[in-house]
Amino acid sequence: MPVRSLNSSVFKWPDRGKVDHAVRDWAQKAVNSRDGIIKLGYFGSYAHGDWGVGSDLDLVAIVDHASEPFERRSLTWDLSPLPVPAELLVYTSTEWQALQKKGGRFARTLEQESVWLFEAPDSASAQ
Repeated sequence: MPVRSLNSSVFKWPDRGKVDHAVRDWAQKAVNSRDGIIKLGYFGSYAHGDWGVGSDLDLVAIVDHASEPFERRSLTWDLSPLPVPAELLVYTSTEWQALQKKGGRFARTLEQESVWLFEAPDSASAQ
């Protein structure tokens, strides 16, 4: 997490390299501890390089199935090892395909900007 220097109001915020390294470690642990992950990555300011002090990390996961509704799926993922605040969107492969088929700005953003950290060998079905 960001830290304040002693006796100073200046925050030292992790740079893109540190965040990328931490999120890659986190992703590997997530893949090793969870079944059904098809793709895992990040998008947004850290992906396209315009992050700054206060930027959060936008994560996206595609899974083969989910029993929880969309808005509750990320609650079981531990994001605490990441050095900046993070938000995670968890889509099933069916939802991901529908999102891509529907198109729109958000779907294009996810498709063009995402830095994929993990892709299952047979992930063509999630694209």
